[in-house]
Amino acid sequence: MGVDTVTPAAIFLDRDGVLNEAIVRDGKPYPPASLDELVIAPGAPAALKRLKAARYRLVVVTNQPDVATGAQRRDIVEAINAHLVKMLPLDEVRVCYHDDAAACGCRKPAPGLLLQTPDHDLPRSVMIGDRWRDVEAGARAGCRTVFLDGGYDDRRPSVAPDATVRSLEEAASWVLSHAQASVLD
Repeated sequence: MGVDTVTPAAIFLDRDGVLNEAIVRDGKPYPPASLDELVIAPGAPAALKRLKAARYRLVVVTNQPDVATGAQRRDIVEAINAHLVKMLPLDEVRVCYHDDAAACGCRKPAPGLLLQTPDHDLPRSVMIGDRWRDVEAGARAGCRTVFLDGGYDDRRPSVAPDATVRSLEEAASWVLSHAQASVLD
């Protein structure tokens, strides 16, 4: 007799501007340059706890091109990620260290980070991000998408997100209300 396995749904989360506060200069968001600059976003622990209780896998998917350009060290990015994993109920962190010139399949808006093993039930999964690249990666992977609008002076998503919110708490509420609605349909 075999054991039935269910492919889990995931909440894919961008890192900077979603889980932690982005450093905003001249209207543009940047990642923290060090662990000292890392500030976990208000409400993030509670929002993630609610999503975890609903049995979602919480997977961080983050572009960190400053490593490729030499503006950041990989060990600092990994220290920031390790601190987030220690402080938040995250299941996994997936990182693309390439810049646009590499034309890789893992740099958002490409969906590669969302498609890596282990597999997830993508139609039931949701990508939450604060940049156009996040929304487009989620859409390309076949996920629902939530745009966390940080008010940046930045390109807007060309693909309409399923929801636009102002905080991770709002995003979690949207996910949970829509997951319940789809179960009842």
